[in-house]
Amino acid sequence: MKMSSFLNVALYVAVFHAAISNAAQTQVSTAPVSATPQIMRAGSQPSVVAPADYFTGRVRIDPVWPANADINAAGNLVTFEPGARTVWHTHPKGQYLMVVSGVGLYQEWGKPTRELHPGDVVWCPPGIKHWHGATPTTAMTHLAVSGTTVGGENVEWMEKVSDAQ
Repeated sequence: MKMSSFLNVALYVAVFHAAISNAAQTQVSTAPVSATPQIMRAGSQPSVVAPADYFTGRVRIDPVWPANADINAAGNLVTFEPGARTVWHTHPKGQYLMVVSGVGLYQEWGKPTRELHPGDVVWCPPGIKHWHGATPTTAMTHLAVSGTTVGGENVEWMEKVSDAQ
């Protein structure tokens, strides 16, 4: 499968954690998932402006799918304008990030910042304190897939990232 085809499929199937209702938690539906295939149309969910409590700079979250009883992971497409980033945070069930455009940054607590490019995939295990966002000069969009606990939580937000970090 060509990378561009994979990216197109991935964009319709997955992205970032916290924006289904209040950008802090995703609720897990306990309703049974339909036994028939479903197509979720691109753009069928409204975009959400990411809240300043959890993000620095301009960030837009486009929900792709919520967690449900069969697949307990939410997906969101997240676009960071130049210089925008998350605050420090962890995920109780881990998170995959796949950069789909632009140039991004990713850092784990106590480790150096790493640059990310389209096609790069990051697996962040449960409980690892980290942040991610765009470089100071280039926007970045990534697909984030975050596991969700039985209680519906998929992220624990922490303090803001300092410019020195």
